[in-house]
Amino acid sequence: MSNAIPHSYTVGIEADDIDFMGHVNNASYLKWVQAAVLDHWRAFAPTEAVTQHLWVALKHEITYRKPTFLHDDVIATVLLEKVQGARAFYETVIRRGEEVLAEVKSSWCCLDAVTLRPARLAREVIQQFFAADGD
Repeated sequence: MSNAIPHSYTVGIEADDIDFMGHVNNASYLKWVQAAVLDHWRAFAPTEAVTQHLWVALKHEITYRKPTFLHDDVIATVLLEKVQGARAFYETVIRRGEEVLAEVKSSWCCLDAVTLRPARLAREVIQQFFAADGD
């Protein structure tokens, strides 16, 4: 494993996301990060792994850079930084064009979909998220 493969997720901004100051409420960023990370999981993990595992967020650390508005075209770029045991560490950058709106570091726990207990992912599954050396 070497470089994480970036995953782009188009963020849909709804009227309910806008707060009293006319820009996106901070809580909406959490909703976007969750949707983007889960979309990343479904895009790269084998179908069998997707059906056998669930993800729960453990921690989000958000750095807000610029406000986001209702009609902005926003993309969240997700990178899986590393996996340790049943935990995965992600970086998500939310952008409007080239402008960084927010940067999010998050950690997640993988659960067995049946037992709901923490579950380690097979190395073959983890490798799907990283470019092979030389790619």
